[in-house]
Amino acid sequence: MATDPADLLRQRGIQVTAQRLAVLRAVSTEPHITADAVAEAVRGEIGAISLQSVYDALGVLVTEGLVRRIQPAGSPARFEDRVGDNHHHLICRVCGRVVDVDCAIGKAPCLTAHDDNGYQIDEAEVAYWGRCPDCQGKSRGASRSGSRRADAKASQRSRTQSARRTVDRRPKAGDRRPTKRIARTK
Repeated sequence: MATDPADLLRQRGIQVTAQRLAVLRAVSTEPHITADAVAEAVRGEIGAISLQSVYDALGVLVTEGLVRRIQPAGSPARFEDRVGDNHHHLICRVCGRVVDVDCAIGKAPCLTAHDDNGYQIDEAEVAYWGRCPDCQGKSRGASRSGSRRADAKASQRSRTQSARRTVDRRPKAGDRRPTKRIARTK
């Protein structure tokens, strides 16, 4: 961070608390950190803090533009303090590692959509997916079939995690199977 965390909070009119300062320091120390990892870091610094308090502090920091929230498909939300620029992310399909990558060409070319449909576009989220150098090195040592299996497993894991969030259990038009309802009992 370029300036004192307490000053950053004050400049935005945010009440300075030990929890918010610790959360801000945790995010600035480890880019693309999850809320669980923030909670762990904060507990190491100031002692007890609930996960809800961490989410509350992160929410305030995101709303005030001090922290950016990203959520790659099949992954928990991640937080970073690199805000105010147009950058994207490289995400490893195998280990989930996330790194920053600057915008491809020119001054924010991805903010110029072919058809903006009347929207005033102020941000674009681009995620590049692939395998990080470490995972590539590991797969070079494996047999070709083993590498394909690892890629297939990673791809299946990503699809399964994504499907868990988007499953629509309502019957579709023309679905002839009876809908089974399960009653919860106490």
